Amino acid sequence: MPGTFHTYRKVVALTGPVLPVVSFLGRLPTAMCQLGSLLLVAGTSGSLATAGLVGGALAAGQTAGGPLLGRVADRHGQRTVVLAAALVNAVAVAALVVAALGHAGTLPLALVGALAGASVPQVGPMARTRSVALARRSGADERLIGAVLSFEGTLDEVSFVLGPALVGLAAALAHPAAALLAAVALLAVCGTWFALHPTASRVRPVSRQASTVRTSLPGAVYALRTAMVLQGAMFGASRAGITALTERLGRPEQAGLVHAAMGVMSAAAGLAMAAVPARITLTARWRAATATLTVLSVPLLCVESLWALYAVVVVLGVAYAPHLITIFGLTERIVPESRPAEAVAFLTSGIVGGQALALAVSGRLAEGGGAPAAFAVAVVAATLCAVLAWTARTTSAATAKTAGAAKPDAAAPPDCARSV
Repeated sequence: MPGTFHTYRKVVALTGPVLPVVSFLGRLPTAMCQLGSLLLVAGTSGSLATAGLVGGALAAGQTAGGPLLGRVADRHGQRTVVLAAALVNAVAVAALVVAALGHAGTLPLALVGALAGASVPQVGPMARTRSVALARRSGADERLIGAVLSFEGTLDEVSFVLGPALVGLAAALAHPAAALLAAVALLAVCGTWFALHPTASRVRPVSRQASTVRTSLPGAVYALRTAMVLQGAMFGASRAGITALTERLGRPEQAGLVHAAMGVMSAAAGLAMAAVPARITLTARWRAATATLTVLSVPLLCVESLWALYAVVVVLGVAYAPHLITIFGLTERIVPESRPAEAVAFLTSGIVGGQALALAVSGRLAEGGGAPAAFAVAVVAATLCAVLAWTARTTSAATAKTAGAAKPDAAAPPDCARSV
């Protein structure tokens, strides 16, 4: 354990102590806006259907806009792109609040919601890409690279636990609009700060010549992206099942706490990933994580009490962060050096898209078949993740990248090439 703490001190030393704090606060609005917009529109319009459409438009905008923003950042650098996105996103979220409080129609609300989703500044993916780039330039070994990914993954997990909790607190004490206005302030201040931080200039955009060449992606990348969509589906289905079960038990207020408990355990498991021996390859970790996801998700089908629900989801949370962190690690090693931010943004968008789709489908199933019907979607998603992990050829893809990077005329220096 002391060795793990020492490793994380080295991670923080790469960027300085300020950047992790700023990037964490810059991620919170993303975690706050989905639930915040749902509560705000439902409360002002009196229609859950309208709220669902606006939430769907926001998720669709983020799913489509994230990879595009990442691609632009790869070509032109993070500073200008993140700065512009943060300011546009702050304006869009503020406009959504004004439109909802002004009782605008469904179509205007959905359009503003789509803009708010598409302009999310992707602070999480950009921070991950920036930290890995700084680690590579410092000559970091694979253990430190893994610790960087674990640290960033933990910040994501904590933000997605704390964000909805802050929204719920604001809604209970004041109004959902207060939570979204707080998100606007965080976007304007911390998004701008993250964009202008000195480390942004150290992530150099690809050359103009390289940016015009559309480098092909290894097939394993698409398997990893599909796995992220399935992971998002697990999140969405689990949320629908937890909501349905707590409502049936007459304790709907416990749904958020159950999610928080799962997220806290996931974050703890993510931090512990830095202690995994380097000799255990990323491919082996991916397979182990998906097998664990499948085994630990099956008990969801049998849960009938609140305390059993807490026990099952807390244990299940142990597998979430390791799965996510491993996918990010594999992607970082096999995508072309000219497309890191785009690749990471694709993964994040995949989670959002998969969660939104599964939440809609499993929510409908839960209405007719109860919580087990929704949880069954999560089990199926976990099983498909395991199938992908055991059939995708990630090792060969990473080896091919390593061989290419080792050539004298390769775009990346030799220390950027790592095998799985």
